[in-house]
Amino acid sequence: MSLTSILSAEAIEKAVKDCEAPDSFCYKKFFQLCGLSSKTPQEVKDVFKILDEDNSGFIEESELKYFLQRFVPGARTLSEAETKSFITGADDDSDGRIGADEFQAMVLP
Repeated sequence: MSLTSILSAEAIEKAVKDCEAPDSFCYKKFFQLCGLSSKTPQEVKDVFKILDEDNSGFIEESELKYFLQRFVPGARTLSEAETKSFITGADDDSDGRIGADEFQAMVLP
């Protein structure tokens, strides 16, 4: 399964382009622009599985750094501040990583 089987390539491109500048990444805006926030809970879980590169059941800080590259190869890496903000926005149990339920709660309004 690929991200483009769930999200349109055009929407992904638009979302990544919106945060090209360093320290301009906003996960809420990104999820809206790429169309993820309007998907079903199952589709959001499918995207989570794609982003969880090591299949640990969590997205760790090391995986988040390359978050944009999972959507578009060659996209920039997230800064340390962006990565920390991303984790803080979703990590409800303060374990330093994002689980599937935390990701879903973060994405879906």
